[in-house]
Amino acid sequence: MKPYWQGVFPAVTTQFQRDQTLDLEATARHVDLLIQSGVSGLVMCGSLGENQALDPDEKRRVVACAIEAAHKRVPVLSGVAESSTRMAIRYVRDMEKLGAAGVMLMPAMLYKGDARETLTHFRAVAKATGLPIMIYNNPISYANDITPEMFAELADQKNFVALKESSGDVRRITDLHNTIGGRYAIFTGVDDLALEASILGIDGWVAGSGIAFPAENQYFWELTRRGEWAKAREIYRWFTPLLHLDTNVKFVQYIKLAVQECGLGKEWVRAPRLTLTGAERKRVLKIIHDGIRNCPKIPKRT
Repeated sequence: MKPYWQGVFPAVTTQFQRDQTLDLEATARHVDLLIQSGVSGLVMCGSLGENQALDPDEKRRVVACAIEAAHKRVPVLSGVAESSTRMAIRYVRDMEKLGAAGVMLMPAMLYKGDARETLTHFRAVAKATGLPIMIYNNPISYANDITPEMFAELADQKNFVALKESSGDVRRITDLHNTIGGRYAIFTGVDDLALEASILGIDGWVAGSGIAFPAENQYFWELTRRGEWAKAREIYRWFTPLLHLDTNVKFVQYIKLAVQECGLGKEWVRAPRLTLTGAERKRVLKIIHDGIRNCPKIPKRT
């Protein structure tokens, strides 16, 4: 069965002004550049989009901005990271009204539910909307692991169409294939496991660091689709120090700094996050500038 979604669905940053107010024009410009690079979809207001630092109205404005900028060229999804099932239901219904193509659903934030509570939350949100849903599993960040067996339990809910696997254990890809077959489109959400996950068989990638290098990110992905593993390894070895930026507690600051240094946006974040300073900033800038300097030449898209 052909996956409902496949390809690169980058997690897009929410651009701010220096005073931490929304910069929707800059967000729209980045959306357009990502689409031009060849991505298959967009994920707004995910973890990289600083979902939990946004006011409810701001989230809706960011998604509306992206939908308008995308102009139906690719599907636009929104992250759902609410702290209660009731709030998540309200949010997905609003996304439906705005014209989002779907949502990426996380477990309820702030509370580590058991398996029964997590499954009940997912089902309640899914039944409240007709939108297709990607379930996001990230036990490292959100202390709530959705196992392959739990995904199998959710398989009877038709609008669960994809999953984003971010456990950090690439063995999960094979476990998912063995447990759920082709029931869901499987996306990786860990940048520096993208090649390993591709070899094991995935349908898509919710990319993070690649939003600063969209053309190279897309070219690397297309190499994996064609099975050109030697070329893919070459790109991956250049890319990996940059991809490591995605797997740090300050991944938002790191990736926004990369976006800025590549001329695609600004590094401003919303408190309690702060922009980088001192030795940490110098270290991350070196990684970014080395990546820019050594960036491989890739074929132009036709």
